[in-house]
Amino acid sequence: MNTAAIPLPAWLEVIVIPILNIIMALIASGLIMLAIGVNPLEAVGIMIEGAFGSDYAIGYTLYYTTNFIFTGLAVAIAFHASLFNIGGEGQAYIAGLGVGLAFLALDSILPPILLIPVGILAAALFGAAWAFIPAWLQAYRGSHVVITTIMFNFIASALMVYLLVNVLRETGQMSPESREFAPESWLPQMHQVFAWFGIKITRTPLNLSIVLALLSCVFVWVYVWRTRWGFELRTAGQSEAAAVYAGIKPKSVVISAMCISGALAGFVAVNEIMGVHHKIINNFTAGYGFTGIAVSLMGRNHPVGIVMASLLFGVLYQGGAELNFEIPKITREMVVAIQGLIILFSGALALMLRPWIVRLYLKVRPVSAVVDH
Repeated sequence: MNTAAIPLPAWLEVIVIPILNIIMALIASGLIMLAIGVNPLEAVGIMIEGAFGSDYAIGYTLYYTTNFIFTGLAVAIAFHASLFNIGGEGQAYIAGLGVGLAFLALDSILPPILLIPVGILAAALFGAAWAFIPAWLQAYRGSHVVITTIMFNFIASALMVYLLVNVLRETGQMSPESREFAPESWLPQMHQVFAWFGIKITRTPLNLSIVLALLSCVFVWVYVWRTRWGFELRTAGQSEAAAVYAGIKPKSVVISAMCISGALAGFVAVNEIMGVHHKIINNFTAGYGFTGIAVSLMGRNHPVGIVMASLLFGVLYQGGAELNFEIPKITREMVVAIQGLIILFSGALALMLRPWIVRLYLKVRPVSAVVDH
């Protein structure tokens, strides 16, 4: 039986299968821990405690989660158009430049009520602009977007280093970073937001950009599955010939999908530059753009799955740091290896369990009912 052609409900595709893949990855990681003399159950307990054991830990976990949601959504919306955007890292980096330039020029001119919207808009525009060039090259010159987005990551990195060292560096400052922006442009952090309601929590990097991340999830869901543009996006991604027959312009879809993808990746700069650093610094993206690829694949390119996958990687980042501190045998490289196993089972081996899930599902529902559904 060809199980690949049999559709499954979204809750199985987006939730159950990814969870089973994660469990398999954790089992493989547990075997490695046993081999080096570490109790896997103890390690998992420490990781969970490190990620959720206090408001401080939760704040850091959700802070990482926010970045992964942005980059995961960026990969997903391009993927629905059959595009593989690997340039989230560079797009987020250039978005940070856009936020910085806007604030360096306007933070002493604009009123506070306008500064934050201007910063968010600048992040989206600069991220979209950096994604537009590879999109145009694929649509009108046939250059593959995978190759061009990888190249543009390196170009973005070199450009930012040059600007931070030679142009934007604050006078008298040896470190490659800009001056600090005016406090009116800072995105409120969550300990400040809670304080408005009389609730005291520990200060962490978590800020209001997490609300923007959740709103972005709603936007992607509505755009992809509830709008005409989303229908065109998915149609062009499934079959370019069918899209042309339906009157859809695949080249326009490529450019619009990549620009939206770049804008979503650019929102990482909102979290990092506006919410945490309050200045342009070198390498603030810290690999979030690349991790977003795994997040999107694990979440089956659906906003709900991406939120869950982002939270998992947030736990791995924050809980992994605690694990490294508590158990010296588990180094930072070991934590990265665990992340790699999760990516392996959720990416390259993502469909390994699907045939068994399909057969089990068919025992509950007959083939005719599944196909009709």
